[in-house]
Amino acid sequence: MCERVSAPGGGNAGPPASLTAPGLPPQDDEDAGGVFLDLSELPVEESARRPTCSRCCRPEKVCLCPFLPVDPLEVSTCLYIVQHPAEESRVLRTVPLLAACLPKGKCNVLVGRRFNEERHPELAAVCRDKHTLILYPGSDAENLEELGRDFTTSPHNVIIIDGTWSQAKDMFLRNALFRLPKQVQLNSAPSSQYVIRTQPTNMCLSTLECAAVTLSIMERNQAIQEVLLKPLRALCSFQLQHGAQVHHSKEHLLKNGLYDKPMPKNKRKIKRMQKLITNQNI
Repeated sequence: MCERVSAPGGGNAGPPASLTAPGLPPQDDEDAGGVFLDLSELPVEESARRPTCSRCCRPEKVCLCPFLPVDPLEVSTCLYIVQHPAEESRVLRTVPLLAACLPKGKCNVLVGRRFNEERHPELAAVCRDKHTLILYPGSDAENLEELGRDFTTSPHNVIIIDGTWSQAKDMFLRNALFRLPKQVQLNSAPSSQYVIRTQPTNMCLSTLECAAVTLSIMERNQAIQEVLLKPLRALCSFQLQHGAQVHHSKEHLLKNGLYDKPMPKNKRKIKRMQKLITNQNI
């Protein structure tokens, strides 16, 4: 325990002129300075970080590897995840789980907001490839399930934007490269099982879920979806058991009168809210 040194009478005396240990003769200023120098040279203990699993990128105590496939899934499709920088710091990310389930080189993650041909020549080449699709919903997107193409005859690439919906929209609109591939969307995707993070609508999926549905369609193997969703379910189950709450979509909260945050004043945001309530495309 540290003792507080006070001047006689209780007033603040400032730092003492010399440091004296009990039973030792007083030290002069030079000796006192030497004490401080000696203390300053002592090694500083750094707070130890929790050991992290090298495969699933989770802390070892909550490792999800038992829920991953023993061997990586054999797929011909190559995924390119363009990730907003803010996603790197999120604790409950799904992309590391996705990458852990696939062979090396089949899940490539590129972090950034802006991508161009000069700085990202590999991604630019992928975008120009006729066998590349970009998964992003919109009026110009075709339903992946209805393309009527046999993707197993030749390897294909799929670009998926990883971020919040507002971040994904900004990245899609501001990167000309992303408008080169054929734009597709998922028309028959199940409701999201990523219940520990709020989604804008009931139809929105996490990046891992999007990849799971996409790969099961393109590889013509429904079992892929089940294998990829298994670690996601385990992640959500663990979080809920340790205090996390189920997050309903913003659409669900608005329709059921459960949205407890202040309504926006911005007209554009108000219109967006109204579309969520009336279930219109946003």
